[in-house]
Amino acid sequence: MSTARNAIFNRLLQAQVKPLPVNNPDYPVWDNSDRNTMLSRLTELLQQNHAEVINLKRGELIATLKTRIEKMGLKHIATGTGGDFHAEITEALAGCAEKLPFDQPLEQWKDELFNRVDAGITGCHGAIAATGTLVLWPGSAEPRTLSLVPPCHIAILKASTLHANLPAMMADQGWAENMPTNLLLVSGPSKTADIQQTLAYGAHGPKQLLVLILEDV
Repeated sequence: MSTARNAIFNRLLQAQVKPLPVNNPDYPVWDNSDRNTMLSRLTELLQQNHAEVINLKRGELIATLKTRIEKMGLKHIATGTGGDFHAEITEALAGCAEKLPFDQPLEQWKDELFNRVDAGITGCHGAIAATGTLVLWPGSAEPRTLSLVPPCHIAILKASTLHANLPAMMADQGWAENMPTNLLLVSGPSKTADIQQTLAYGAHGPKQLLVLILEDV
């Protein structure tokens, strides 16, 4: 028996509605694709939004992670169970901090995640130079909670995944054929303001953002 959901989808398919024409934006689109220019803009905008940015070679990742974790006094760090940098993260944390892999349902370790974890480490799907934004594509190996709950978020980005703007990234990576089920755009630590326009960091998420950009190009 057809469900109400299927009935709605069938009506949409049968309608064969064509997309409305889109006018060109009335504001300038930042589309400089020079690699060094994009990297400089990304770094500058992230720093303006109170993120710490370190540029390094991939071979320096383990030592840099160890140094920063020790300097920041991080003792309990949540990680994913996979991803491009999983092996290096695991090696960096050995003897440096307690590694807490996100390998169980959230309900089973919610108290520990919210009250004990000092930081979460994730990779990045890419970044957008125009707005100084990291693009995270969460999945089972790196759930989105890693970057949303701990007071510190450590994000690792390959410089080769940097794009001038979001439409350029979507086109280059063929998102039309493989849309993400969930996407996070991160431009700095979590911040909020009250009616008196007092800005506070970390009220609803990480109050610190450390971005490690790997020079892989």
